[in-house]
Amino acid sequence: MSKVMSKIKINDTVRINLFKYGFSLIVTLLLGAVLIIAQGENPATAAAVIFDGAFGSLTKFGNTLRWMAPNLMLGIAAAVAFKAGVSNLGIEGQVAWGGFVAAVLGYSVQLPPLLHVLLCVVAAGISGLLYVLLPAIMRLFFNINEFITTLMLNFIAAILTEYLVDLILSGTVQYSTATSTPNVLDSAIIPIIIPGTSVSASLLIALAVALLLFFVYKYTIVGYELKQVGENLRFAKTGGVKVVKSFLMIFLISGFIAGACGGIEVLGTYRKFNTGFAANMGWDGILVARIAESNPIAVIFVAFVWGALQAGSLQMERVTELNRFTVLCIKMIFVLMVSINYEWLFNTIRYAWIKRRNRKEAMAGGLGNS
Repeated sequence: MSKVMSKIKINDTVRINLFKYGFSLIVTLLLGAVLIIAQGENPATAAAVIFDGAFGSLTKFGNTLRWMAPNLMLGIAAAVAFKAGVSNLGIEGQVAWGGFVAAVLGYSVQLPPLLHVLLCVVAAGISGLLYVLLPAIMRLFFNINEFITTLMLNFIAAILTEYLVDLILSGTVQYSTATSTPNVLDSAIIPIIIPGTSVSASLLIALAVALLLFFVYKYTIVGYELKQVGENLRFAKTGGVKVVKSFLMIFLISGFIAGACGGIEVLGTYRKFNTGFAANMGWDGILVARIAESNPIAVIFVAFVWGALQAGSLQMERVTELNRFTVLCIKMIFVLMVSINYEWLFNTIRYAWIKRRNRKEAMAGGLGNS
């Protein structure tokens, strides 16, 4: 046994990651406890309620899996972009357009069930792809930072989809009478896969997308090229990678996945397009990808934890004086802690300590010689 254990080596990267996530979790729990106490509640009681809300019954566990699906899908959409160095912050807008297009096709077109769902989801993905095409072109040909353009397009998408919903239902723009499209037809509904819960086949679609992306990155030349673009742009150019083509492909893939997520959310959960349904959904995906460091497999696990926290926070809001924004604050604290560059911090402290030690030894040696 000792020989086997001696062969197991933990490299510096693994040690840093273990410390990063462990330390971040401990600090987050402590600060979260302070936040809960400040609101007059018991942290242990709040934690128990959150856990019960996420895993206390089949229905509650179903709520966790229900929230896991969009977190996973959008986490993958963000991971595709971030892994290649692209700042796609317009995921929320792409989700909104995907949901709107899926809803319109869902109630206005009559097709056999499976074909109808496929049409709506693919069209939703294409709408997200087209919506991200503008910032991609602006970045590639006009050198306009996609950080700004994708972010601004979120607001435009929210306003335009609300405008179109109102126009579709009333024929005039009144901004207050319409909040949703008609319900989609039964043939366009993504079915529930666990009876008695809200878990639809959307979760299976999201898992399939995550595993497909993992396979592409690990075993295909295309995946290797996409990673190289993000890791070292100059090296990618030297190695023969068509950077412009790769950048465009990254944008389009990310937008397609985000748009498709909007479609499966509408078809699998809401059954219609509600204006504002995508609020903060894109940011959750971005945070999931950030915590998972854009690793597709890690995104699956982080999305599950994120889903559990979302389901548990709704339960906490119902049975305590706390609201779901408390959990949101706690999640943000964790993201901030994980974002710290601990390797740089350790190296800085270590070099400062070595420099100080050498200075003391030099001073001691000088006094001895005198």
